[in-house]
Amino acid sequence: MRTIRHYVDLRAVEQPEVPYLIAPETGKTLTYGRLQRSSRDLGRFLLQLGLNKGDKVALMLHNGYQTGQLLIGVMYAGFMVAPLNLLSQPSQLTYVLDHSDTRVVFTSSEFTERLTAAIAGVKREITVIVIDPDATELFDAAALPDVELPDVGEEDDALLMYTSGTTGKPKGCMLTHKSVCAGGEFTSQAHHLTAQDRVLCALPLYHINGQIVTAVAPLVHGGSVVMPHRFSVSNYWELVAQYQCTWINVVPTIIAYLLNAPDPREAKLDISRVKFCRSASAPLPPELHRAFEEKFGISVIETFGMTETNAPCFTNPYDPQKRKIGSPGQAFGNEAKIIAPETGATQPPGVPGEIMVRGDNVMKGYYKDAENTARTLEPDGWMHTGDLGYMDEDGFVFVTGRIKELIIKGGENIAPREIDEALLRHPAVLEAAAVGIPDQNYGQEIMACVVLKPGHECSIAELTEFSQRELGKYKTPKVIRFVSDLPKGPSGKVQRLKLLDI
Repeated sequence: MRTIRHYVDLRAVEQPEVPYLIAPETGKTLTYGRLQRSSRDLGRFLLQLGLNKGDKVALMLHNGYQTGQLLIGVMYAGFMVAPLNLLSQPSQLTYVLDHSDTRVVFTSSEFTERLTAAIAGVKREITVIVIDPDATELFDAAALPDVELPDVGEEDDALLMYTSGTTGKPKGCMLTHKSVCAGGEFTSQAHHLTAQDRVLCALPLYHINGQIVTAVAPLVHGGSVVMPHRFSVSNYWELVAQYQCTWINVVPTIIAYLLNAPDPREAKLDISRVKFCRSASAPLPPELHRAFEEKFGISVIETFGMTETNAPCFTNPYDPQKRKIGSPGQAFGNEAKIIAPETGATQPPGVPGEIMVRGDNVMKGYYKDAENTARTLEPDGWMHTGDLGYMDEDGFVFVTGRIKELIIKGGENIAPREIDEALLRHPAVLEAAAVGIPDQNYGQEIMACVVLKPGHECSIAELTEFSQRELGKYKTPKVIRFVSDLPKGPSGKVQRLKLLDI
């Protein structure tokens, strides 16, 4: 049975005293046995509030002991958990809370003002429960009614995740117990994870990568997760060393920050237990990939996933000798193909098109949105990712961009990532992102926004000359803007179309 309840119960029987989650700010440890008990208590508490199986329970909390416990516990108890993006403004929260039919929200005092403003725009009653994210107990379990939890099956809803779209309203991805567990299973299998493995979770639990890869996968293989409140470059390696983590899960932005921070070995920190670094959620520029491995001596496994696929759907092999830098790897746990966007015909190796996937990890559909569901999911189970790329003879996929973000200059298709990677080769550039802008002569021209490395200087003229050498005149950005930061979603993925508002 592929359900969250099955995996929690299994771990509670086989290894009840083994840590599942460690909260470094307090030193508190959540064992598998306690996770099972707290999940059952949470279920009884929510039933006492009048909730029914499948009702939505939202979380607006920083990472921590209670956040991890609630994320798993809500699904275990038979309800649908709906993590809220902490960066959302009241109007965005109002839409998600209203559209999702949320009944209960767990939050902390730092978010109550924003949440109260958001709920004021919802005509339905929503129960807000303010908690301490670091608390061990939320309620008196002995005072709860002795009631049976609803049955939970593979096809029951588990997780409702709203995508951080660049245009229009966010869409709610409905993810079942089977698909959530499939994401955890694929992660565990692809990376050869066992009960002896421990991951540092520096990604937010309101994003699919943090949820599935670092919170659900340990349930599958019996490992553990160290969960600080948030990512901090200043203590990242200290946590890795102190808690003897065997793998780390990051996004390219984190890799860039770590590369520009001191080497942990100079501070006598022992990070030798780290077997690999998993990078996902956005394409990893080859320059960052090679630089990270050279500086830290840790091999990087680049992967690819989406909210709609419960995180992983492509991964590079575990063996470093078989990986291909610049590719997020081969399909793992699901099928994949490349199709011609115009005809739907499968493309041969090397020919670009839209990336399609099919498997148990794929979402059920978009909540209350039959039109977008039909547009995204084919009747035979294939899902349109909206990503462009090609597959080589060995089945490795190379992602070139998003369909909506493709730059079409004078009738020629230009992948923004090609521009990004060229600019990143300049020694002064920390981050770069290209986007198409309107042009009277070509239809679209290229604009690039650039973040410089701390302490480095560079002129627009210098970058333009560099781009012409790397890309040729036609693909050189017409406009280059220096910015302090790039607009990103919760996963660290650059939201290119928002560059147009800079």
